[in-house]
Amino acid sequence: MTLKKVAVNLGRHSYLVWIGTELLPRLGEFLRASFTASKVLVITNPRVRGLYGNVVERGLGRAGWDTVWAEMPDGEEYKTLATVQCFYDLALAKELDRACPVVALGGGVVGDTAGFFAATYQRGVPFIQVPTTLLAQVDASVGGKVGVNHPRGKNMIGAFYQPRLVVADLDTLATLPAREIRAGLAEVIKYGVIKDAVFFAWLEESIDRLLRLERDALAQAVATSCRLKAAVVEEDEVETGHRQILNYGHTVGHALEALTGYRVYHHGEAVAIGMAVAARLAVAMGLLAEEQAVRITALLQRAGLPSRVPAKFSADELVKAMRLDKKARGGELTFVLPEAIGRVRLVPRVDAQLVKSVLSVC
Repeated sequence: MTLKKVAVNLGRHSYLVWIGTELLPRLGEFLRASFTASKVLVITNPRVRGLYGNVVERGLGRAGWDTVWAEMPDGEEYKTLATVQCFYDLALAKELDRACPVVALGGGVVGDTAGFFAATYQRGVPFIQVPTTLLAQVDASVGGKVGVNHPRGKNMIGAFYQPRLVVADLDTLATLPAREIRAGLAEVIKYGVIKDAVFFAWLEESIDRLLRLERDALAQAVATSCRLKAAVVEEDEVETGHRQILNYGHTVGHALEALTGYRVYHHGEAVAIGMAVAARLAVAMGLLAEEQAVRITALLQRAGLPSRVPAKFSADELVKAMRLDKKARGGELTFVLPEAIGRVRLVPRVDAQLVKSVLSVC
């Protein structure tokens, strides 16, 4: 298939996202084109290393790289400062200097944690994203948000630190469990809702092809998602305003993740519930036509994603968790709400009682 590239234009922080197949064996070439160091630190988890470690190390070796490996356990609950401390210890023991690039090989958890390490080790070292999950390829690897979780809230400790390069090999998606594919599709659907009605309609037509992992459909979905995210990030790199639309579905989603200790939901599943709730809230506030909310929920359901809040969570505890959302100001709730498929806006000071009433029927 044709190699696709998406440019993220951020002045001196600009970079390319490469999307295609058979890219992991060429990773050494991609890095050597930009960096002259002899060592590279690859951060991953045991499962991903077992699948791709040999091919990545051989490719890096052919390009003259001496590979240092670091592993973290698989799971959102390990995205912590304690994990990053282990990386600092290893980097110092291996005498890695400021010229040594750091590669995140894995999903969003690996990318966020490795990126935070790269942003803070010796005040910043080159960072490369090599996402191996659909969610990471379409969302987490692009835009420069890196960080770790606090027990009381997701991504509460972090930075904006752009990668120097993103290499998305679609071959890695074939080894993902179906649940991971579905979770990634939540973020793909998000881009249609917030930015591109034509893309949303294409997803309605193509969702079955994506679930079957048809390569051309996947390449189109990943490239379009990256392009749409890049457009938002270029306008607001450090999330002072417009970039917050990328958090559509995340107000409720992050609350659900925090309430379950990051052990129950995949990120995309929690966001899917949040997207459906936000659509219903928009209808209740007179911002969105009912039929458009129905389309959003229907597409989430066709993708095999949850769209309802589990009954075991009360509206009161969900709203309490939402007050810790990074968009909240003075304890007042802020939501990204759709006005139509393809257009959303940030709505501050949303009435908590109205949110509770919507949650009670979701």
